[in-house]
Amino acid sequence: MKCSTLIAAATALIISAPAYAQRSDPSPGGPPAGRGPGGDSRMSGSHASGAAAHSDMSHAAPSTVLSHNTAIAGKIQKLTGQDAQTACSGFKNLGQCVAAAHVAKNLDIPGGFDALKAKVTGSGAVSLGKAIEGLAPNADAKAEARKAKKQASDDLSETSS
Repeated sequence: MKCSTLIAAATALIISAPAYAQRSDPSPGGPPAGRGPGGDSRMSGSHASGAAAHSDMSHAAPSTVLSHNTAIAGKIQKLTGQDAQTACSGFKNLGQCVAAAHVAKNLDIPGGFDALKAKVTGSGAVSLGKAIEGLAPNADAKAEARKAKKQASDDLSETSS
């Protein structure tokens, strides 16, 4: 009995999933693609259907965002002392780059942003927390990584409007 209920629930979920990925209002005056009901920035389904329209750009490729968003590019340049495209090359996403920039600035990392970047993007890359442990052993790595990720999230939400 339990197994058939579970199978029925899973089947219903699989069948209804494509409907959630569709726009909620396909009319010309409706919310833009990638926006949920009411026009908010939360996506109502699959990220694959319009990640570029999503206002949370922390997971986008750095070069994509930086070429269109001069505000975040300026903030990264101020934090790192480097051109934003150069600073963020090698990072998987913009959120990682901005968080690393904040950690380097917050902790005055020996070797600066470049040393931290090498740890998190180079061969044998480690997490931001592990990189902090290696470069600033007296710091609370988990707390500093959490703080920098929050700062990065705030920066990205401020500059995406």
